[in-house]
Amino acid sequence: MYFANYLYRSNLANAYVSGMKEDLNFHGNQFNLINTVFTVGYVLSQVPSNLALYRLKATGLSAGHDGGWGGLTMATAGGRSRKDSWPSASFLGLERELGKRSGIFTASGLAGTMFGGFIQTGINSSLHMKHGLPGWRWLFIVDGLVTIPIAVYGFFLFPDTPKTTRAPYLTAEDRELAVARLPSSTHDAEPTKLNFALAKRVFSTWHLYGFVILWIIAGETESFSTNSLLALYMKSHPTIKYTVAQNNNYPSGIPAVGIVSTLIWATLTDFLGGKRYLVGYWIGITGVVTSAMILAPGSSTATIFAAYYWAGSVYACQATFFAWANDVMRYKDDAWRSIVIAGMNMGSNIINAWWSIVFYPASDAPYFRSGMYAMIACSIAMAIWTGFVTYMSWREGKQRVDSEQPAEKEDIRSKEC
Repeated sequence: MYFANYLYRSNLANAYVSGMKEDLNFHGNQFNLINTVFTVGYVLSQVPSNLALYRLKATGLSAGHDGGWGGLTMATAGGRSRKDSWPSASFLGLERELGKRSGIFTASGLAGTMFGGFIQTGINSSLHMKHGLPGWRWLFIVDGLVTIPIAVYGFFLFPDTPKTTRAPYLTAEDRELAVARLPSSTHDAEPTKLNFALAKRVFSTWHLYGFVILWIIAGETESFSTNSLLALYMKSHPTIKYTVAQNNNYPSGIPAVGIVSTLIWATLTDFLGGKRYLVGYWIGITGVVTSAMILAPGSSTATIFAAYYWAGSVYACQATFFAWANDVMRYKDDAWRSIVIAGMNMGSNIINAWWSIVFYPASDAPYFRSGMYAMIACSIAMAIWTGFVTYMSWREGKQRVDSEQPAEKEDIRSKEC
């Protein structure tokens, strides 16, 4: 499902550089505005969707979403103006293993982004002008056709949660093992009431603002990749005229780098005992250096390509930072974690809704100078805020250990008596 989600997200940029811009007469920042429409729909659905999952089965909810956006994706192929592509965009909207599992999940989305470019290349070579439709329109049709079977699969085979799963491929022993692997404090916990008291408790801790701000900054350090800057750079290159195949294939190297980086960092931080903060410092270094490479006077095309490929490694923050948040909140209830995780996504996308228009408008291609300076600022902020979250996580862990020790000593005395 996550693969299909990112397959759709990437197809807008692939279609844009494959003839959609000219056919629908895009100009100025209209490409950015469509991304903003997607982001607004994503933001509005965050908290309701997360809380709905707390009450409803993921099988029906996720499968329904997938089927709906598959249909809307295919409908986008029939667009006759720029505005026709906007509605569908708005509808998308164990601790030691947590990093690796999050990494595999994130890597599947990056694989969707990567394959999107290759699919567009194949479509252009085999379906372009078939039945009078240009290749970029066929891309939306094919993506939609890919999505709908996945929705059907999700409805019947999605496992839900360890406590509610009825997946036919899991035995009773498998289900018992899944529940046993949950933190002990959640085994017999009663469902948390969704009320003002819960909201007050969540908003009174550092978890919400700490991780929301962390992900807001991290989300903007992905801007080179999420705003398809390499594809726009190639489309607007001052001296080189790239082919449609090159415009789709070359940027696919960025999510490929992201997949490798995500899996390496997810595995490494698990191996190092959950030192997720290392990724924050890596992101800070990467953002400053790659921006400087692009800003440097006389930078060659090869240097700029290298900078954008290197910047793809920043995708590692997705798996690592959400794993970090779950690490810290593993003793909290499901509703608490849902609110914070939804807040992270919502906060990031509220900023994303206007960030690309201000700092990365398509009209600033090929060099996006204002965006480079914004990236340097975000990267420095990333390193600083990572230090803050690291300290708060350490302090909370120490307080929990200190509070548990007196209880353990009391148990020992009771047994001795």
